[in-house]
Amino acid sequence: MTVEQKVKELHHFINGELVAGKSGRFSNVYNPSTGEVIAQVPLAAKEEVKNAIEMAKKAFPEWRNTSSGKRAEIVMRFRQLVKENEEELIQVICTESGKTKEDAKGEITRGLESVDLAINAPHLLKGDYSVNVGGNINAYSTKSPIGVVAAISPFNFPVMVPFAQTSMAVAVGNAVILKPSEKVPMSALFFSELWKRAGLPDGIWTVINGDKEAVDELLANPTVQAISFVGSTPVAEYIYQTGTSYNKRVAAFGGGKNFMIVMPDADLEKTANAFIGAAYGAASQRCMAISGAMVVGKETADQLVAILKEMIENLKVGPYTDEEVDFGPVITQQSKDAVIGYINRSIEEGAKVVVDGRNPTICQTSKGFYLGPTLLDEITPSMEVFQQEVFGPARIVVRVESLQEAIDLINDHELGNGVTIFTKNGAAARKFQEEIEVGMVGVNVPIPIPVGYYNFGGWKRSKFGEGFMFGPDQARFFTKSKTISEKWLNGDDETSTTFAFPSNSTK
Repeated sequence: MTVEQKVKELHHFINGELVAGKSGRFSNVYNPSTGEVIAQVPLAAKEEVKNAIEMAKKAFPEWRNTSSGKRAEIVMRFRQLVKENEEELIQVICTESGKTKEDAKGEITRGLESVDLAINAPHLLKGDYSVNVGGNINAYSTKSPIGVVAAISPFNFPVMVPFAQTSMAVAVGNAVILKPSEKVPMSALFFSELWKRAGLPDGIWTVINGDKEAVDELLANPTVQAISFVGSTPVAEYIYQTGTSYNKRVAAFGGGKNFMIVMPDADLEKTANAFIGAAYGAASQRCMAISGAMVVGKETADQLVAILKEMIENLKVGPYTDEEVDFGPVITQQSKDAVIGYINRSIEEGAKVVVDGRNPTICQTSKGFYLGPTLLDEITPSMEVFQQEVFGPARIVVRVESLQEAIDLINDHELGNGVTIFTKNGAAARKFQEEIEVGMVGVNVPIPIPVGYYNFGGWKRSKFGEGFMFGPDQARFFTKSKTISEKWLNGDDETSTTFAFPSNSTK
């Protein structure tokens, strides 16, 4: 099965097979490195989504009743197949997202951490048991899958995020419907066939391609019990409000404005290196990317900006086929235009341009959606570029007088995904950890995204709902609990009418 074949076969994946779209509506899929249309993806109509949901509903009971050990075995086999087909999957990721091969490989590696945790689902499905809670009654709890669940994934991680959203859902016994971004549908179709080869029953794994019409049906359809979403904050809020209005469980992850606080005692060379990778990797199209440096003290800021300027000017932007590039294009021309708009408006508002990446020189092609790295200094909290998440390689420097000022600025921001501090001072790090109001915190760690067995999720308007991505809380999100109280009577037990609830004070 070649990559060329996968590019041509843009369908849905329903009930274990590729199914052509019937709506007559399509969306172009671009190779961001060349700017060329490489395929068209069908956009499902409401009836197509309903049909896919019904197929999943029919398949669910058998999978629910499959032993947890057997389910884990299939998840393990899926992991093995991903590794065996890794090079092909890397090629697909690079083609549709523009990522470098190194970045694509790293995405798969991080995504497999979620698969690894899902293999341990039998342990996470264990309930509690108490003997003689009162009146010779034993009490215990069980966890059961909730049914048909849906995941809506973004363009920036076509493998890692879907793996994180769905692996545990499959492992604990649900039927899963994935709606990938229409910008990057090929990766999902590729690993859908790996699920089938791993032995997953038909109907338990579905990929339905589409836009808002498909999403709205997933939100409204009464068969779908839970929604996991990753994307922008406005859409995350819409998903949460709409989904919960239909009494669904919803975990909706939005954007981030993630600052790196730099203290005067930090090693500025090491800090600059950390900033470069965390800020500009994947063309800054990460919800956990460092948005800017928040530097304490004028002297520290001047020194760091000078170091960053030299390093940024030496970064190389280009297509993934060039092994020497540091990062590739943004996903679409619209994304490129949006980032340039942020840069232009920040200059109008008084920002100082340290490095200008609006017109990069590309060695092999100029037809893709390329932006060079931009660094803007003297940013104030009133500027749009400070307030909004910029999904592209335009990063900022905010100058502050104290750690407390930095903490207050971050805590006042509406987004609270991740933040990090670079310092040698343990007391400063402790104050930062205790007072900062975000969901993921780093100390001398540039991107504080947790490993797969810890919960992932921001605070404030970076996350809506109580569910998590990654971590053991995923097992709780995709299961429902049942508590059972039981008593077995002997023939000589006394029987009498009682009007009290049994309790631990009952003999």
